[in-house]
Amino acid sequence: MGTTSKRVGLTRDKVLRAAMEVADRDGVEKLSMRRLGAELGVEAMTLYHYLPNKAALLDGLVELVVSAVRPSFDGPAEEWPLRLKEFAATFRAELLRHTGVIALVATRPVRSPAALQAVEDTAAALGHAGIAPVEAMRIVNSVTTLVIGHCLAEAADTPGHPEQPTNDASALTAFPTLSEAVAGGLGTPADHQARFDLALDALLAGLRDAIANTTQK
Repeated sequence: MGTTSKRVGLTRDKVLRAAMEVADRDGVEKLSMRRLGAELGVEAMTLYHYLPNKAALLDGLVELVVSAVRPSFDGPAEEWPLRLKEFAATFRAELLRHTGVIALVATRPVRSPAALQAVEDTAAALGHAGIAPVEAMRIVNSVTTLVIGHCLAEAADTPGHPEQPTNDASALTAFPTLSEAVAGGLGTPADHQARFDLALDALLAGLRDAIANTTQK
């Protein structure tokens, strides 16, 4: 009776969102079923009613991030690179909202039905532009890999890097090109945006040309 009463109001989604709050605040390495239970005011064993193990919990965090971003492919089919650019920008923003789980998203395969559905929807949307499923998945993987990799470099608090970053120009006096780049804004938020836009535009231009060449053969 007591265990049932503690579960009143709890759902899988509420458990996962509480887990995300812990990961955002303290890092995913500090997340445990016991810690999560304490956050929710229940015994750790209560959580196994919603998530069978720690692996399912981590899969759920990936699911929250991936399923929160859905591309919109309204408009002419040939505008799919523009739609993917919008999707990539939204995905980056979502990752940077949850820097504690970026490494998790980077290294843990998408497994849950909700997360797989998000990937399915993105690839299927490209199908409306006449892109075959295998090519669509390659495109999705290429874009998401770029976004995740950029966010890993951009975020200052990913696991393994507890020290505070520095842009001390005096340490670069022996490297004039690097020194000038730092003086010009290297490492600033504006620079992160410019680097992301440059890499994404180049990738999408290359993908567009590659798909065009494939369909012409």
